[in-house]
Amino acid sequence: MKILVTGSNGLVGSRLARVLVAQGHEVLGASRGTKTAAGAYAYVGLELSDAMAVDRAVDAFAPEVIINPASMTEVDACEKDPERAYRANVTAVANLAIAARRVGAHLLQVSTDYVFDGDHGPYGEDDVPNPRGVYAITKHMGEEAVRALAKPGAWTIARTAVVYGWPAAARPNFGAWLVNALCAKQTVKLFVDQIVTPSLADNVAEMLAELGTRRLAGIFHVCGATAVDRYTFGQKLCGVFGFDRSLLVPSKLADLKLASPRPLHSALRTEKIREALKVQPLSLDEQLRRFHSAWCEGRGSAAA
Repeated sequence: MKILVTGSNGLVGSRLARVLVAQGHEVLGASRGTKTAAGAYAYVGLELSDAMAVDRAVDAFAPEVIINPASMTEVDACEKDPERAYRANVTAVANLAIAARRVGAHLLQVSTDYVFDGDHGPYGEDDVPNPRGVYAITKHMGEEAVRALAKPGAWTIARTAVVYGWPAAARPNFGAWLVNALCAKQTVKLFVDQIVTPSLADNVAEMLAELGTRRLAGIFHVCGATAVDRYTFGQKLCGVFGFDRSLLVPSKLADLKLASPRPLHSALRTEKIREALKVQPLSLDEQLRRFHSAWCEGRGSAAA
């Protein structure tokens, strides 16, 4: 199967491209600039907000499936630069949806738990989004662009949450940031009042690969299996990695003056994805075990 993976230099996209290649698919990776991620697949530098560039790339490759993990995910940066966020999270998605429809490709759009307001979590796929803040609003608009512009029955929306992994990609993710801080024996403030479903990037990539190759249509929550507050996540991580738990400082989201609002309880329910896929969402304990193994492996490679 011919599959276009956007954001292939990123945390999820890089892993997804490698998973698909290992499964025997013909993969074209696409990101801004040159290829920075390892993997035996073709690559094109692509600005997704450029409709003509997207059309050229899609027409040349003629994919059967397009998977789009690419996004502007820095929540506060989106709030400060809404036009850039709109280009990355809405215009880019619309361009892909139009191109996918023209060539008859199935489009899998990666979205976020932030489309929910966090007042009534955990959320299922049928719950009504109520996004707050530029990041959340633009991601929800991206979902709507898929619904409106992709071929009916040939689209999937996969919402994920707090994706982390080692090694990090172009920018630190929550898990990698926390590990680096604790390695340096820095104190870190973690929220006790924000409940999320942390998701190991490798597990997310495996679930996206199955969703995409099977072309399962509709909305799915593609995330970890455990709902937890960020402080408890940190405590569990310390237990697995052997870090000093006293470096963790419990804090409340309301105490920080952040540029953009965050949902307090945006945990996602996973019953639907469990029933649909062979690849299953991992428990937090299993995620952290694999995260630790990747970290140890990376340190060994660096030492060598």
